[in-house]
Amino acid sequence: MTYLLGGPFQLCVLAVFLRTAPEFLWRALSTTGRCLGPWQPGAPDPRVERPGTAGEPAHFSYWFRQVWKDIGSAARNGAHAVEHTLTKEWFGRITRNLLRGRRPSGSRGVNGFTRCVLWLTGLGVAVGAALAAVCTAGLFAVILLTLALLVAVVCAALAATALAVRAVERAGLLARGVRMKCPYPGCYRPIPLPVYHCPDCGASHRRLRPGRFGALWRICACGRKLATSLPAGRDALTGHCPHCDERLPRKLAAARIVHVPLVGGTSSGKTMLLAAMVAGLRSWDRRGSLEVEFATVEDARELDALDRQLDGDGFAHATTARQPRAFMLRVSRGRRRRLLYLYDPMGETLRDAKTVREQQYLAHANGVVMVVDALAEPDVRARLGGEDAPRAVSARPSPEGPTATYDRLAGEMQALTGRRRRTPVATVVTKRDVLDQLVSLPVPGPRIDSWLESVGLGNLVRGLDHSFGRTRYWAVSAHAATGEDAQSGEQRRAAEPVLWLLSQTGLPVRKLLAAEVAEARGTGKR
Repeated sequence: MTYLLGGPFQLCVLAVFLRTAPEFLWRALSTTGRCLGPWQPGAPDPRVERPGTAGEPAHFSYWFRQVWKDIGSAARNGAHAVEHTLTKEWFGRITRNLLRGRRPSGSRGVNGFTRCVLWLTGLGVAVGAALAAVCTAGLFAVILLTLALLVAVVCAALAATALAVRAVERAGLLARGVRMKCPYPGCYRPIPLPVYHCPDCGASHRRLRPGRFGALWRICACGRKLATSLPAGRDALTGHCPHCDERLPRKLAAARIVHVPLVGGTSSGKTMLLAAMVAGLRSWDRRGSLEVEFATVEDARELDALDRQLDGDGFAHATTARQPRAFMLRVSRGRRRRLLYLYDPMGETLRDAKTVREQQYLAHANGVVMVVDALAEPDVRARLGGEDAPRAVSARPSPEGPTATYDRLAGEMQALTGRRRRTPVATVVTKRDVLDQLVSLPVPGPRIDSWLESVGLGNLVRGLDHSFGRTRYWAVSAHAATGEDAQSGEQRRAAEPVLWLLSQTGLPVRKLLAAEVAEARGTGKR
């Protein structure tokens, strides 16, 4: 017995160990490999979370959570495969038969000696198989730990990539001064991130940014691949305001937004001045000095309708919206781009403090166009005599003077923004074509601020210079800059106020303005 438990027994254990260890390891690795892949190619995998479980119609990125579920599932199934092979095949069949004195095939030994040898062999098989299972388990654990470490490194790199892309995108927006705001009435709220709709299924992605759904791209529930960042092309998708769900202009975050409200009383000429400014910007575009385009199709349609009004009777219809939708233009010079929001509010909204406070876009204003209808000021009308009085009436003066409008605006803007002193104001005297015909008043010259003082609006000039940041003055004939007989020089002059405001935000147009002024003075038009 001692002899049998010596060398032959050890050889049996070693032989079984060498026989079963590769089998166990192969079973573990092959089962693990099958579990890491799809259970059935082309069929839904029940282990994968369905899109929409986290409030977004998108699949979780594999590295975020699913890879760890798959590794855990694969490890359990690999260990179970080794356990099943050991207990059912080697212990349950081979070793059991040998310990009962039977051969592995199940036939009995012919005598007692044979049955004893078979029993001892079964004991060696059991020990060898158990040792092989233990060693395989240890090696399998080392392999799984190595795999988990590599996966952790990859997941950490992808998470760091997502955070880095977010940081780069945020830093780029801050460096370019891009602060997205809704242009629609009743909203005007900041937009931290638009809601993007999938081009294929229309699903709303409210958090389309690098993260758990993808570092650079995500997969929509319909299978469409979507970019998650601006560098990857997210702005090519259609965005909507997360507050009012209105459609936003394409590439909203590609340029700094400049908010410019036109402030003036009813019938002061704001809408016609807006049309003249846009015509002037497009005139600069035709000269090749700027690149100007409409931000949306609605803006192009709105201007087209306004042009038809001006071609028809020469006057723009009064603005009726209590809160205006921003008229949006993209203005570029070289590599610098701006998305211009022009607001044309109804004059009645500026008649009392309550309605002024409702104009929440004033809180975002980067500059103000103060529309001055000098003929609306009582002191100015008192100076008119002879035929000048009927001429002034035919110009449809505003029922409220510009000084009263300014007083209300100055007080409420300080309450709305708290940065009134840093807000530049382009003061534009409208209806110059009528003013040039009046003999009771001096003709507006190159210094419009001095002209305003000479006709009795000195308080307005001093108030603007005291309350706001930098202030410049123009006198414009919107009639001469719009309609079928529009003059290109007048159009460019009408655009100068808004270009000056854009220059305050860093758009390099100062040289253009200086060259235009020099050219106009050389021809005697200023």
